[in-house]
Amino acid sequence: MVLDRTQVPVWMPWPLPVGWLFTGVACAGDDRSGGRATAVACSGPAPLGGTGELILVAEEPGVGLGAGYAGLEAPDPTPGMDIEKPPHARIMAAGRPTPLWNVTGVPSDRAVFAGEARGLWLWAVSWPAESGLLFYEELVLTDLREAGAEIDLIPCGALSPRLLA
Repeated sequence: MVLDRTQVPVWMPWPLPVGWLFTGVACAGDDRSGGRATAVACSGPAPLGGTGELILVAEEPGVGLGAGYAGLEAPDPTPGMDIEKPPHARIMAAGRPTPLWNVTGVPSDRAVFAGEARGLWLWAVSWPAESGLLFYEELVLTDLREAGAEIDLIPCGALSPRLLA
């Protein structure tokens, strides 16, 4: 199971936004050193109607899993982030306020935010782009590696094909 093998957080909104479902988890790494990046997918009603999808990625610098979902060539978000300006959104990650900046240079069908949590990259990629409005609400992320019995309460949906892309 990913939770047992990874060296990085497995971020998921908890509680999930109303009507949202957990739709899969992926890990990048190897059996010897464990996961160096994780991705959690969720889907549900988009803020402006229709269905929204969200992938949250935690990764060590240089891995590139988040960049792949974001549609970027560079492995890290810094070329498309202006951290000299105030963050575009703030969320809570493991009980800590976490600033996120909008990442530019991504395809127009998605919104991409990135920041740092626990010394690692935190990527938030949502489809359609309007679903990025989720990050302007009070989104709270928890590391599923630290979840207890409440992990059994997570509502699950069909596997997101975006995890496999």
